[in-house]
Amino acid sequence: MTMPSERTRSVIQTREFLIELSRNTDFPETIRRQAKQLLRHYPSQIEMLDAGQLEEHLTDGTIFQPIFSSAIEGL
Repeated sequence: MTMPSERTRSVIQTREFLIELSRNTDFPETIRRQAKQLLRHYPSQIEMLDAGQLEEHLTDGTIFQPIFSSAIEGL
């Protein structure tokens, strides 16, 4: 089972990968362009951590668990 911190870290690392992909001239322009288009609406690290904090607050004291986390390890 994926933990909220693992899921959050994965989304943040995917953004970093897309940034690297969009800047790497070894790839065709179509690939770099697609990476840039995906990044236009992709959440930043601070947005992910803020979403995690909100979810933790909203699920506190309920039977529900947050999807994302406000803290990540190993990043």
